[in-house]
Amino acid sequence: MRRRYMYLGIGTALALSLSACASDKQSTADTSAVAEKTREDVKDSETADKTGDSEQKDTEAEEEETSEKGKTGRDGTQGEDGKKEKSSSDSEQGQDTEEPGLYIMGDGASQPGDPGIGDKGNMPWSNGEMPDFSDGEMPEMPDGQMPDFSGEDRPTPPDWNGEMPDMSGERPEMSDGGMGPGGQRPDGGSGQRGQRPDGSQGGQGGPGGMPGGNSASSVSYSATEEITSAKEVFKQNYTSDTADVSALIVNTDEAVTLDSITVNKSGSSDGGDSCNFYGLNAAVLAMGGSTTTITGADITSDADGANGVFCYGGNGGSNGAAGDGTKVIISDSTITTTGNGSGGIMTTGGGIMEANNLTVNTSGRSSAAIRTDRGGGTVSVTGGSYTSNGLGSPAIYSTADITVSDATLTSNLSEGVCIEGKNAITLNNCDLTADNTQRNGNATFLDTVMIYQSMSGDADSGTSSFTMSGGSLTSKSGHVFHVTNTNAVITLKSVDIVNEDDEDVLISVCDDGWSGAGNTATLIAIDQELSGSVLVGDNSTLTLRLENSAFTGSISGNITNAAGDTVSTSAGNVSVILDDNSTWILTADSYITSFEGNADNIDTNGYTVYLNGEAM
Repeated sequence: MRRRYMYLGIGTALALSLSACASDKQSTADTSAVAEKTREDVKDSETADKTGDSEQKDTEAEEEETSEKGKTGRDGTQGEDGKKEKSSSDSEQGQDTEEPGLYIMGDGASQPGDPGIGDKGNMPWSNGEMPDFSDGEMPEMPDGQMPDFSGEDRPTPPDWNGEMPDMSGERPEMSDGGMGPGGQRPDGGSGQRGQRPDGSQGGQGGPGGMPGGNSASSVSYSATEEITSAKEVFKQNYTSDTADVSALIVNTDEAVTLDSITVNKSGSSDGGDSCNFYGLNAAVLAMGGSTTTITGADITSDADGANGVFCYGGNGGSNGAAGDGTKVIISDSTITTTGNGSGGIMTTGGGIMEANNLTVNTSGRSSAAIRTDRGGGTVSVTGGSYTSNGLGSPAIYSTADITVSDATLTSNLSEGVCIEGKNAITLNNCDLTADNTQRNGNATFLDTVMIYQSMSGDADSGTSSFTMSGGSLTSKSGHVFHVTNTNAVITLKSVDIVNEDDEDVLISVCDDGWSGAGNTATLIAIDQELSGSVLVGDNSTLTLRLENSAFTGSISGNITNAAGDTVSTSAGNVSVILDDNSTWILTADSYITSFEGNADNIDTNGYTVYLNGEAM
């Protein structure tokens, strides 16, 4: 593999280090706070009327045989289509700056065989070129002063044969041929960062999680028709059959109304992250701060990298940053996509998507029906049906805050929903069905609700949140819930859970195809019936909290993944909390490390609960 180098200021490098330390100290506190807040919010709300405005990112993992092609990173919808959604080309990583400072690796950490920060020393030259040390003299400082490098303090220049490595394209080849930490996201991202479950490669994040890849300013947009001021349109047809040319672009900070339009897009793109992050080649693209209202539309995309309706919020792919106000309000419309990397409704860059009563069908790889990517945003969906049929194409892929109410969500090959990193999905009175029969990207498990962190830079690290109230969750293949490489809070209230898989696994918390963080989950059940096996890896943590709920099942750490590999043979840290109105009926011997509640509420059914190795 090849590496790039970034030239960052001393202040920037120190800030990244301090931020990483602070994040580690806050991880446990953040998870507890999110769990408590989520539990209270759900308990106090009305199940039938609950709606929201949050959003998620489409994750789609790439097949094992294609995982080497994948891009780092769900909507996995990912780079090569891995479990996160993204299109086929890898993004560029890292950009030069002109701030005097330290040379550091593009991934923010020295790797075995790399020169590393300590070997380079201070290099205060702002012209981006390596100074000439061949005459034994130090070059003049930018302010005309010479630093005192007498004696042993004089730095030794790196051995690059007198030349600065080329930072304009791919990273120079390093002696170890290695790649920074990460792993392919389930969506198909590449590198050790990993492909996302959605199969898209995902952006190759820069140091400290800073976005890599292209920027919106580097994208050259083109469309058959572009609307640049306030306008009302009725029964117009928009067509494009050319690569990287949208059928319609709305680029204005004014209001635009599109009523009963017909859109047809063909012409595949290999624009990669430009398509995934910024909307290149989308059938319909809204940007520039506009409020675009679409009613009664018929939108068809038959091309790779051609999302149906794309809302780009303009934050440049900076996760957690506010967008420019770009909003799409779409209702009573049909969206059909057939190509790879072509989601139904797509939101990035802090955009705002409000969808009502849509019929969305996608068929390609890394093509979630409800899809988000770098820069996130807010997605609110009410009513309608949202179906995905491709590999690495969940019904929802979240790198944003996504709320869906009173809708039907179906995934016929991939996970039902996928959450990447510090993002959330809330389902109110929805019917979710998934038949995940094929793994994608780095994924080694089959599952219906997958929560993970790819370390691709497409989503910040932190507590992931999945909340479901009412409705039904049907898992036809694999584990109902799977948590890996992140902290997750799962809250269920009065959900009808149907597990049709023969192994009957309710939740697994354990290692998978990604690394860089722990595997930690909190499962909160309120007025809920739960059944099945609970699997917690020997290096993982689960808190199971029951409130007016019943659990029939067992807890252990004997875990084998879908590839047949042994992941764990003993349970990690497991806490069980039962309130006075909750019960646990054992179906096998179970192993926990903490128990709160009345032990009389446990029906051993002829089996034994072992608390820290001792029978209760």
